[in-house]
Amino acid sequence: MMRTLEQELAEKVYQQVSRLQVGSDFAKEYGGMAHKLPVLIRQAGLVQALAYVAARGKDGAKHLLEDLAQTLECESAEHLLKKSREADLLEYMHLTRKATVALTWYKRFAQSVLGVEPTEEVRE
Repeated sequence: MMRTLEQELAEKVYQQVSRLQVGSDFAKEYGGMAHKLPVLIRQAGLVQALAYVAARGKDGAKHLLEDLAQTLECESAEHLLKKSREADLLEYMHLTRKATVALTWYKRFAQSVLGVEPTEEVRE
């Protein structure tokens, strides 16, 4: 059976998001970054956005990066970062598009499964 990229990504992302404990600070950090990361990618580009989350993100946000790496068929977040830094133009554009499509699903499931709205922030 042939499935679309959207279907494959949606299934992977749903399985990852469903494992998180609804209402926890960790899930809020994860969901909050799911809402922010697509905007960061559009504003700064894939490499800078991923590097920002890796360097400054909270635990939940870093977990999202690990999950995204797995969804994009990378061994780890570190591998995804390296791949995004070293890719040629066409590969970089493809990786950016695939990441953006995947993040649409993370965003949707952050809202529907975790109940995290775009404006929700975790208080420090």
